[in-house]
Amino acid sequence: MKPDDGYITYIINPKAGATSSKRTGRRFEQYLIKKGFKVKTCLTRSLDHACELATNAAVDYDCAMVVGIGGDGTLREVAHGLEGSNKPLLIIPHGTENLLANELGFDEKLKTIIRTFEAGYVRPLDLGNANGKCFTSIAGFGFDGEVVKRVSEQRAGHIDHFDYFWPIWRTFWEYKFETMRVEVDGEEIFDGPGLVFVGNISRYAVGLQILHYADFSDGLLDVCVYKCASQLRLAKHSLMTILKHHANRRDVIYRQGKNITVSSSSTRIRTEIDGDPGPVLPVQINVIKHAVNCIVPEGAKPAGIRTRIIRAIG
Repeated sequence: MKPDDGYITYIINPKAGATSSKRTGRRFEQYLIKKGFKVKTCLTRSLDHACELATNAAVDYDCAMVVGIGGDGTLREVAHGLEGSNKPLLIIPHGTENLLANELGFDEKLKTIIRTFEAGYVRPLDLGNANGKCFTSIAGFGFDGEVVKRVSEQRAGHIDHFDYFWPIWRTFWEYKFETMRVEVDGEEIFDGPGLVFVGNISRYAVGLQILHYADFSDGLLDVCVYKCASQLRLAKHSLMTILKHHANRRDVIYRQGKNITVSSSSTRIRTEIDGDPGPVLPVQINVIKHAVNCIVPEGAKPAGIRTRIIRAIG
């Protein structure tokens, strides 16, 4: 990409991220300016505003590229705004988990961002649509939906991994496993108590490889159902997932598809999408194939558990 190709829209969530990641975003902007690129910086006021800014960039002929700086929620809305356009998206991780950035092979190092930009390697990114709400990474139903609800209720600005400890602990001991029904491409695959994950990427929080076979550009969403009715069974599932032995177990159902429906007779089941509270059941999900063009590190692999723990602690 050359400066004559057009200006670069810089969409930043000023409330997200630690000091180090904010510094990376500022330094990359300085790099672009020194290279002769015109940068239009936009600060988001809300998630809806992030989508609006990206939509405006998508239809502006003079805009050549969008840089999204924020956490998974912000990047989800930026991707949503760019859906269907030919404007490439470069992301700079700026949140707590950074699920999408870690899956694409990004870290928080400036040299990685610069090398990726200069190489210009583009891969298409599928999106999920859950009751009209877009997601880039994973939608969860049940236990993790309850955890996200509790974190959101106590959230005041930027959060870190330690903010999840008590919500996870309390939810583990208090959670009641409700019955859910799951359909994939019109076929019922599950009806019972459990946990359900539908997603576009292979790794979830702290690098857990829940959706083991997921590929963010294959035009399919992966579905993982843990048959679970007790805390003991949940602990076992967690251990098997850490050891990467869960996907082929008899008490786990793993499928891929384009249209997924999750429903329940219970009104107490919480949902989440990309770490934010999600829609109430029933939820109908479909894949939007190759919705966004992302500039990614060529040959990079998703960050694993050890790498993410090291990044989380410093």
